[in-house]
Amino acid sequence: MSVRELDEGERIAALAALPLWTYDADARGIRRSFRFADFAEAFAFMSRVAILAEKADHHPEWFNVYNRVEILLTTHDAGGLSKRDIALASTIEGFA
Repeated sequence: MSVRELDEGERIAALAALPLWTYDADARGIRRSFRFADFAEAFAFMSRVAILAEKADHHPEWFNVYNRVEILLTTHDAGGLSKRDIALASTIEGFA
């Protein structure tokens, strides 16, 4: 089964449930920044997300400096934001 990009209405509806995530039109995905007490907390968060992402075979683009983690979710196979990104973002919210 192929993964398809969400249309504008689907994207708007999905992001209503993820108010801390923003749509990045250039990247055709969603972004969020996280801040933690220190590097160890940021790294622990990334480790939990990495395990989940590997099991789902859906990997984030991310950047980490000390206590900050920035995540971009997009589905390259779909050419943009898909239900897979929304599902992963929802789970990530539970870790934050």
